[in-house]
Amino acid sequence: MSNDSRTRIVEGLRAWISTAPPGARLPSTRELVAEYGASPVTVQKALRTLAAQGAVESRPGVGTFVRAVRVARPNDYGWQTAALGTPRNRVRGLSTALRSPPNDMIALHSGYPDRELLPERLVRAAFTRAARGDATVGRPPAAGLPELQAWFATELGTAAPVGVAPPAPSDTIILPGSQSGLSGAFRALVGAGRPLLVESPTYWGAIRAAAQAGVAVVPVPSGADGPDPEELDRAFERTGARALYAQPNFANPTGARWSAELADQVLEIVRGHGAFLVEDDWAHDFGITADPAPLAARDDGGHVVYLRSLTKSVSPAVRVAGIVARGPARERILADTQAESMYVSGMLQTVALDVVTQPAWRTHLRGLRHQLAARRDLLAGAVREHAPTAYLESVPRGGLNLWVRLPDTTDLPRLVRDCEAAGVLVAPGDEWFPAEPTGPHLRLNYSGPGPGAFPEGVRVIGRALEHACGD
Repeated sequence: MSNDSRTRIVEGLRAWISTAPPGARLPSTRELVAEYGASPVTVQKALRTLAAQGAVESRPGVGTFVRAVRVARPNDYGWQTAALGTPRNRVRGLSTALRSPPNDMIALHSGYPDRELLPERLVRAAFTRAARGDATVGRPPAAGLPELQAWFATELGTAAPVGVAPPAPSDTIILPGSQSGLSGAFRALVGAGRPLLVESPTYWGAIRAAAQAGVAVVPVPSGADGPDPEELDRAFERTGARALYAQPNFANPTGARWSAELADQVLEIVRGHGAFLVEDDWAHDFGITADPAPLAARDDGGHVVYLRSLTKSVSPAVRVAGIVARGPARERILADTQAESMYVSGMLQTVALDVVTQPAWRTHLRGLRHQLAARRDLLAGAVREHAPTAYLESVPRGGLNLWVRLPDTTDLPRLVRDCEAAGVLVAPGDEWFPAEPTGPHLRLNYSGPGPGAFPEGVRVIGRALEHACGD
């Protein structure tokens, strides 16, 4: 009853305030008690609600008054233009993939799996156990908890072929998410102003990390099967680059998975140029009809710097990743990491380790594989049926996304706007190109909420395509 009465008083006073001049005094508490038949406590709660909303202001010992509308004086930040100067690297804004959609939108844009695809029970139990331990007050080692270092190293080492030495736990550095790992690797291995080869298209976050590190991005064309080795070799030769960033397994956004033959060719090229390969194994836990085959498992010479995150597969609240590097490269990355963040929360490391070492973790991953397959096939079928002019070059064998090529005449910004106006959020493909896009694309995520709405979402895309394509 108290809440109902408070709401009634708030609504009544709002109506009164709408006709009162700024500075007008509200009726006293005694008058409001009599008018609304409510207790003084309920009246005071209603007045505090109005004050919190900025409608009234209280003057102790005097009363409550309608708040005067204050017109803010515009601030002059012109001095900052001279102080900051021209930016060396103009960093793009956040990707469309990070937008939080309203509940009534069909979300095909996201870069994260829906909550129902996460091991929520395991995560909650892990936080409960961690809260009872030393992780709540202790400071972990700079390179990470030894047990978690060992887990990352062992996971990679199990894929090592005969004759290749697996990484040691001490080769691993624990990071607060893969984004910081990319920035750190680019700073430590490449350096500002120097060239970094990247697949094109590639992960938008890597493009952003490169811009923040001040490195010069050099795009290398990459399709449904990965990059052309000859193009890659020419790019190394032409630029003198000493590092390549790539996603050999279920690349974001294309879904490409390199063949064993291509992996060997790329490793040979990288070694031949005395270079590093920064391998982003972002989708390690999202295999559907194929398992990831990390290139780092084939290399014990220190050429491959391997990055794997648990943020998407465990929980967005557990921003933990591991980077495996050998030799002086590892020391440089560790020094950069310490300078940026000193150490990763011991609580989050403990939670991550707890989750991935539970027997139920493997059970969860097996179930996830089937769920992703059903969602992928549902969305791919909808694209073929309801957006026939959109071209799906291949159905990925893992990952979270479909990469859809649109007709050359598509007005992509208009398409995105029309889809959103019709209740569907999509991610324009331009964000995944480090240079000019080779054509209009959409990245459609099949791990988002409400898979039952995927067909309707693609119908909207199909209708929008009819209007967004020129003659």
